[in-house]
Amino acid sequence: MTDNPSRAPHLTPRTRTLRPWTLLAAGAVLGGLLGGAYGTLKPPTYTATSYVVAVPTEQSDPASALGFAQAYGRVATQLAVLGDAQVWAGVPVSTLRKSVQTATSPDAPMIAVSATSSRRDLATDMANAVARSLTRHANDTKGSTHVELLQFSRAVKPTEPSSASRTVTGLVGASAGGLLGGLALLVRPRRGTEEPAPAASVPGPATAADVHGQL
Repeated sequence: MTDNPSRAPHLTPRTRTLRPWTLLAAGAVLGGLLGGAYGTLKPPTYTATSYVVAVPTEQSDPASALGFAQAYGRVATQLAVLGDAQVWAGVPVSTLRKSVQTATSPDAPMIAVSATSSRRDLATDMANAVARSLTRHANDTKGSTHVELLQFSRAVKPTEPSSASRTVTGLVGASAGGLLGGLALLVRPRRGTEEPAPAASVPGPATAADVHGQL
């Protein structure tokens, strides 16, 4: 008794679709674990911000103060300002250049000086040191610019870290892992599902003779 080829075991459509989705889920789980581990092992960072405001003198106007605030915000991280700030902050210029950022507003003559560090007290000291140095350099030339910088708000010691929490890094890692898993599904080699076309049959000698006789 010969076996019927049509009864040979074969994979169902449900079984064929499990493997791709398993790869996608595995990528998301692995990415989530790596992201959570990164958020747990990486030390938290803190950000402190000090604010200074540009004030026009009697020979100037608010528009000029706004323009000089934009200019002072760009030079706040230059060597001339950071050279004096390093003495008050107790860190080298390279640390200040890497840790301090400034931001200005197009509507208000105010400059925000932010410093980031793994130590809350150091972040506060760096922000206040750069703001103090910037104010001093700007006021040395207020006789010609007719704009004065004043301390608007000193930086205070932050109570919460500014870095991403473990939950956030875990979600980011899961999203990245799922994305990589989806890309792997797109570029993976696929097996052909179409059956090969039957080869053309060549008539035998008898069949060819019958056809020739009918012509």
